[in-house]
Amino acid sequence: MSNPRPLIRLSPFTSPLTRRNPRILLGGSHQPTLLRYLEGWPKRNGKPAAFLIQFIDQHDSLAKFANDRFDIAVVQAPSADNAELFIKHLTRIARQGLITRR
Repeated sequence: MSNPRPLIRLSPFTSPLTRRNPRILLGGSHQPTLLRYLEGWPKRNGKPAAFLIQFIDQHDSLAKFANDRFDIAVVQAPSADNAELFIKHLTRIARQGLITRR
């Protein structure tokens, strides 16, 4: 019997921001899709905010980034061989994160 894929429900991020202009890391090959995951994030009670977005290729290393560099990261899932190190760096550099399968 094959292993069924887990059901994942994605919803907008609702956590409060720590910065007026949040730093966002988008990593993957289909950047328009990654941008859509940010829809509805954040809700700032009508206050203007500009996102500071940095794009990286899905094969780029996250080791080069400083601790807590980003308020949020939206990245494509790494290969099984690289997953442990990738997730370690992701949790180090981003306060919030989303790993997509696209």
